[in-house]
Amino acid sequence: MTQSRPRISKAVIPAAGLGTRFLPATKATPKEMLPVVDKPAIQYVVEEAVLAGLSDVLMITGRNKRPLEDHFDRNYELEEALRRKGDDSRLARVQESSDLATMHYVRQGDPRGLGHAVLCAAPHVGDEPFAVLLGDDLIDARDPLLSHMVDIQRKHGGSVIALMEVDPSQVHLYGCAAVKPTDVDGVMQITGLVEKPDAAEAPSNYAVIGRYVLDPAVFDVLRETEPGRGGEIQLTDALQALAAEPGLGGPVHGVVFKGRRYDTGDRGDYLRAIVRLACEREDLGPDFRAWLRRYVTEEM
Repeated sequence: MTQSRPRISKAVIPAAGLGTRFLPATKATPKEMLPVVDKPAIQYVVEEAVLAGLSDVLMITGRNKRPLEDHFDRNYELEEALRRKGDDSRLARVQESSDLATMHYVRQGDPRGLGHAVLCAAPHVGDEPFAVLLGDDLIDARDPLLSHMVDIQRKHGGSVIALMEVDPSQVHLYGCAAVKPTDVDGVMQITGLVEKPDAAEAPSNYAVIGRYVLDPAVFDVLRETEPGRGGEIQLTDALQALAAEPGLGGPVHGVVFKGRRYDTGDRGDYLRAIVRLACEREDLGPDFRAWLRRYVTEEM
């Protein structure tokens, strides 16, 4: 019989990074606000949280991130201008972002790593499980991942992380998990985690991607976690401690994701995400696909 566990309602989105891979575009514009077709990347992430039933969203921000707050706030002047023009379609799209979720914000202050950013959420989250969604990872809405992770956490307790099989040559770009199978297809028990290991030292080719459902015990571990790789407090190191001692906060499970994912923190994948999503839009797709075919066959 499944143990009754608290319903997860809160999502934390760390968004304090500097976006150096997209300079100079991100010199004055948060990387999370770069558009993917006609919505900023961060809106896709908030929409994913809401679709998974997490309507209370805390964003961890930093300096120069005020546009994030403005985007999810009301813009009365713009709304009134659209209303006067009778442009109901654009008015609805503008209002959509401000009606998505109950938004909260806290500044990280010192850029001390993902683990520190998550720790900044402790006063808001309290003593209940919560989700963490990294803003660089866009998960296609047709391939639900977070809701499945929430279900696994409710059944087994502890923490759940998203995994993806990658080519061994790419393992050094990710946190990497040591795993053993469970009796549920696509769900692994995590026995260890290493942050960005060399390929020869990686325990597997299961990479950690930017979705987590965490037991609040992670906060106590993070408070004791020393800076690790890059001199930063690594969330991976805290999860390694939880995996090594399940008594601290329950087991750590991994859900293997095989769906569509876009890494908008990488310039090439960012462009691929725009092309793929534009091609699949009913309003843009037909004309854009036709142009793309001509471009590939005639210009390339």
